[in-house]
Amino acid sequence: DAVELDETLLEISTDKVDSEVPSPAKGILAEILVPEGETVEVGAKIAVIATGAGASAAPASAPAAPKPAAAPKPEAAPAGGDGEAPSPPEKSYGMTGEALAGDGSPLAAPAAAEVAASGAAGPLQRRGSDGRFYSPLVRSIAGAEGVSQQELEALAGTGTEGRVTKKDILGYVEQRKTQPAAPPQAPAQQPAPQPAQQPVPRPAAQQPTAQPAQGTPAGERVEIVEMDRMRQLISEHMRRSVDTSAHVTSFNEVDVTRLVEARERHKADFQRREGVKLTYTPFFVRAAVEALKTHPLLNASVEGKRVIVRKDYHIGIAVALEKGLLVPVVRDAGQKNLSGLTHAVADLAERARSKQLMPDELQGGTFTVTNVGSLGSLMGTPIINQPQVAILSPGMIKKRPVVVEHPDLGDIIAIRQMMYVSLSYDHRIIDGAMGASYLHAFKEALENIDPSEAI
Repeated sequence: DAVELDETLLEISTDKVDSEVPSPAKGILAEILVPEGETVEVGAKIAVIATGAGASAAPASAPAAPKPAAAPKPEAAPAGGDGEAPSPPEKSYGMTGEALAGDGSPLAAPAAAEVAASGAAGPLQRRGSDGRFYSPLVRSIAGAEGVSQQELEALAGTGTEGRVTKKDILGYVEQRKTQPAAPPQAPAQQPAPQPAQQPVPRPAAQQPTAQPAQGTPAGERVEIVEMDRMRQLISEHMRRSVDTSAHVTSFNEVDVTRLVEARERHKADFQRREGVKLTYTPFFVRAAVEALKTHPLLNASVEGKRVIVRKDYHIGIAVALEKGLLVPVVRDAGQKNLSGLTHAVADLAERARSKQLMPDELQGGTFTVTNVGSLGSLMGTPIINQPQVAILSPGMIKKRPVVVEHPDLGDIIAIRQMMYVSLSYDHRIIDGAMGASYLHAFKEALENIDPSEAI
């Protein structure tokens, strides 16, 4: 298939992040060397792009309809493509079991015939009338499902520069199946169900889900969902953390009434001035760093019988995604003021959700803050993010009646903004006394915020 410079060729998954890999040159994708799902070393050759004379010669030796034949091939390359959609549709549309059989060429022509026969009226164009690019995989799925060029161009894309992603086209296909077709379009759309004429790949991809799950009584209603790449990596990482560290969790409660007042007083002006929302997380990060400065052992890691105490504060921020969790790192958090922390947290969270993080932005953290309160949890007992030795978890802020000391009235009952906070730590090097002391320092930093202080 012909590829353009910077066209997305594949996705890779590394340490829980999916990254798009663009084409380094304009030419012909001549060879795919690594199948989908394989793990490769950094720098390994994964594909060959023919340029110059080789690129111009490739179409001449190809069959009459080369583009549909080769369109499924890029789907075979991604190591992290299954992070976007369940594996059965991916295998069906990519037809990797057939298109890549043997040396990859014997069954390319039949695959091309099937895709071409099932397409809508007219071939799907690489670029739409508005200049938007459509990847080979998207065009392959659209052709197999009978999606016309007009439908494709009308589809809103969530990818870079509004491109239509695999998730977008699959979601549209599913939505269209649930809606009755308009009568005037019935003859034109008649070929749309044609993918059913591909008897080899589709039943093969769906066959495992028809079998009962192991240990499930016959006739039981179940759904079997394959773990995507991100879920597999999270599972492996969490299991390794539990097996490595002796987890202990301590709790405290914090009166954050002054914090809530400070945020409410300054958030409107802050957003006008800085262009980002003022959330609670930057306050938590700042307080966490202040407490780390007096408890350096919590900003450490364990290597065998050695404890490596880190002098810089690189704070991981847990970001919840639709299918998992990412922990991008705020570098040198101890050198940033509240405004700098707010910008850093907002930028990392946004790019985590739009899959624009670089792999090194998920590495090198020395301590982690996971704000479970933003998800509606009262408190949590988080698992340590290896190789760190502690993770802090502020809970939901909630008004409660509490006993407070009044300078004139003594003990009184008042309505205050209260929050539970938990700290999970590695009991191999951190004892309960130190864990409790750290939580107290964190509590003091938040409770002593001056609402009138400029932010």
